[in-house]
Amino acid sequence: MTKQTASAAPRKSAASGRGKATRGPAKTDMGGIAPVDGSGDVEQRIYQSVFDGVLNQRLPPGTKLPEPALCDLFGVSRAVVRKVLQRLEHDHIIELRPNRGAVIAAPTPEETRKIFEARRALEAALVELAVKRHSGKDIDELHALLRQEEEAMSNAYQPAWAQTARNFHLRVAALGGNPILLGYLTELISRCSLIVALYEPAGNAACEHEEHCDIVDAISKGDAARAVAAMNAHLVGLEDRICLERPSSVKTLAQMLNLA
Repeated sequence: MTKQTASAAPRKSAASGRGKATRGPAKTDMGGIAPVDGSGDVEQRIYQSVFDGVLNQRLPPGTKLPEPALCDLFGVSRAVVRKVLQRLEHDHIIELRPNRGAVIAAPTPEETRKIFEARRALEAALVELAVKRHSGKDIDELHALLRQEEEAMSNAYQPAWAQTARNFHLRVAALGGNPILLGYLTELISRCSLIVALYEPAGNAACEHEEHCDIVDAISKGDAARAVAAMNAHLVGLEDRICLERPSSVKTLAQMLNLA
């Protein structure tokens, strides 16, 4: 991945909540969160706002998410906010600390190592299956994804890069024809996308485009050993680019809101 982050948005909330965010940004410490306009499910809108704030690096690890601030910002009750926070915790985006409230998760080096280790093992198995089970139409679809990825890399909006990278990896995995392995990988890719969003230096892509091209070439030629090796090297390179130490933000609230 040459230009960064991220990944894909997580699944949509099954819970329903009522309420509309009709106010502008409140004066809180939640500078990285922007209310999402629209009449959709308010719980999903709050969830997506936090998720996008992480992917855009507006909400760094350790940022506090006070319940009163979220209630004020989105015009909802604490019951609604608590449902969203529980879902965010389930998806490893935040941590809920007893008597301290919610904060943006800060994966440790050991957690990061284990997540990438598991992802490498799953993707190696799935890309090998993809070599055996793909069709000519599948290869055409992968080439179409590569073209979308190349176009996204000219976009300054980094989460768009992450989305196309995520789509590529999940499409390759789907060719393996094993929905159980694909389900596990989907969760791991979401967690990796968040780690990359939090810790990969700005300006890097979520995935190296040329490496994706090599993987597709190996699959199309039926070379399982090469495809597995290319995928493994690709993921090792992504992990190596992550820097788990980031300086604390010195931006003011106005700067975080792009008001100064």
